Amino acid sequence: MTYFFIGGALLLAALVVYQYLRNVGRRQLMRGLRWVVGGGAALLAVFMLLARRIDIAIFVGAVAFSVLSAGRLGSFSFEGTAEDGGNVSKVTSYRFAMELDHDTGAVTGRVLNGQFAGADLLDLGEMETRTLLAEVEGDPDSLSLLESWLDANRSGWREYFAGTASAEASGPEAAIDPLAEAYEVLGLEPGASDEAIRAAHRELMKALHPDHGGSSYLASKINEARDRLLRH
Repeated sequence: MTYFFIGGALLLAALVVYQYLRNVGRRQLMRGLRWVVGGGAALLAVFMLLARRIDIAIFVGAVAFSVLSAGRLGSFSFEGTAEDGGNVSKVTSYRFAMELDHDTGAVTGRVLNGQFAGADLLDLGEMETRTLLAEVEGDPDSLSLLESWLDANRSGWREYFAGTASAEASGPEAAIDPLAEAYEVLGLEPGASDEAIRAAHRELMKALHPDHGGSSYLASKINEARDRLLRH
């Protein structure tokens, strides 16, 4: 009967510890483990020193110093991992919520309010992005976040927007004909053959294709121009 109660008490204690560990974040748990391991190693080093095992005391002391001062034991870190968000920075403004993953460099963003409230920035097209830029123009913090997101996800957007701004500002009557614009993007004269269109596209993509470190935004425009001319 005594063993039964002891076993029940141990099981209850194990359940309490398990529940506690579930509610503790990984980063906090790893930091606690750092002090347990480091402190234990330090006590063991003192014991070995008193036992005149100086060689072991030096080795264990070095382990304790590394764990307590740097939080590392060789390649193992007690500072936690990205699993609990340790490598992700979050920034929020009135208009946007942004996240930067330090491991991959990926920047994600979501619109908090306004015309596009709740939308992921990746889902917005060119005209919607232009509208959003105009909306946040009076909010320096939100504008800075949006421009940072565009720099990371829409490389070349500044040059493209600047190049088309004058045509849009002139009104509908001065709008560029889609075919003429496509020829201009590829650097061709109107009426160019299909072979010339494909050749111009290949040459431009050599420098601008995203796989080669170029602008994914401009590459999409070049692809769009080629497709429009070939269909025409």
